[in-house]
Amino acid sequence: MDRAYSVLTVKSIDEQAEFVHISGIASTPAPDRMGDIVEPLGAKFTTPMPLLWQHQHDAPVGHVTFAQPTKAGIPFEARLPRIAEAGRLKDRVDEAIHSLKYQLVSAVSIGFRAVGGAVEQLKNGGLRFKEWEWLELSLVTIPANSQAVIQAVKSIDLEHLAAIGRTGDGAAPGNAPTPAPQGKRVVSLKSYRSKAK
Repeated sequence: MDRAYSVLTVKSIDEQAEFVHISGIASTPAPDRMGDIVEPLGAKFTTPMPLLWQHQHDAPVGHVTFAQPTKAGIPFEARLPRIAEAGRLKDRVDEAIHSLKYQLVSAVSIGFRAVGGAVEQLKNGGLRFKEWEWLELSLVTIPANSQAVIQAVKSIDLEHLAAIGRTGDGAAPGNAPTPAPQGKRVVSLKSYRSKAK
């Protein structure tokens, strides 16, 4: 089975009581660093779709709840649950949430399979995926695409900071917290292909 990954951009992070919601936009049809082009309108998928940690199929951290292909890319929404019970699942999901909040992991990528006969060889040596089956979305760290940009952070978990004795502005507990600043941060992501037997 062919496996491939393409870049998406995390657009915003919105935290609520039971879930952490993220939204973003898939790569445009521009070539990635390997010279591959993944056509957004060629995506075949259903939601909910697994949201994985670092492309590990045995490490889910949430679900993609919405995606809508357009010529410019694929806007998506996903959510990560707040896990109450102690254990490996809570540790994994908490790590993912904290990594997103503090921009240690600030990009996502798609795992997909090419649809037979819908792959075109490009002159630059890359491939154009005209139709492809979208299998999963992953939170990832490895950088490669310099055009991936964090566009907005809607909110941050100030209650968590207060619980550990800190506030958003570094003030002592009891003082009114200052929301985290919004803005852009250039991030990047590795896009690669591999064959799995």
